[in-house]
Amino acid sequence: MAAVIYVTADLHGDAERFRSKEIRRLKKGDTLIVLGDFGFLWQDTQKEKKILKKLGKKKYQILFLDGAHENFDLLERYPLEDWGGGRVRRIEGGLLYLTRGQVYVIEGKRIFVMGGGESDEKEMRTQQQKWFPQELPGPQELEEARENLERFQWKVDYVLTHDCSEKMKIFLSPGEQSNSLNQFLTEIEEKLQFRRWFFGLYHLDKQIPPRHCAVYRAVWPLD
Repeated sequence: MAAVIYVTADLHGDAERFRSKEIRRLKKGDTLIVLGDFGFLWQDTQKEKKILKKLGKKKYQILFLDGAHENFDLLERYPLEDWGGGRVRRIEGGLLYLTRGQVYVIEGKRIFVMGGGESDEKEMRTQQQKWFPQELPGPQELEEARENLERFQWKVDYVLTHDCSEKMKIFLSPGEQSNSLNQFLTEIEEKLQFRRWFFGLYHLDKQIPPRHCAVYRAVWPLD
């Protein structure tokens, strides 16, 4: 049986999610992609490192993009390497961080990835020293994303993000102000040819016809 790519989102460091029947059905060679707010790299403790080592030894590989609630200083300690046609940071074994604006080829599928998001608790997190200015992509990261998409003639199979375009944001959260990432993703949505777009952030499992899917606890195959 061919390997399958699944997506879920917003684990926030909850190891119990890996014990769900949906994730336990993954077989050797499959891939699980977490659409931001992975949460297992936060305090850099021995307990955390033990969990990461265990995740890196799973029979399936675990990939994740960043969300709004990440320890970006800790993530950036891991060296970059080439993988799947893009750049990643290998955390442990088969556990990889997919960096922003890359196009990866996984199981023959072209997948555009853009992490990042805006914390709605910035003031509180700043006081607790848990807020990071890297949470929203900068101009250089956005330009690199455009250049990578240009290499593929603006044609991919799937788009995986943590946040979403302005249109999706208005649909899911009317009245909420858009940010620079929402505006960039609107640009991408209007120009890019793609089959389906999966995003996290909203703690919601909802298929939005014709091609978008908000993902939280669901574990959905890309196809």
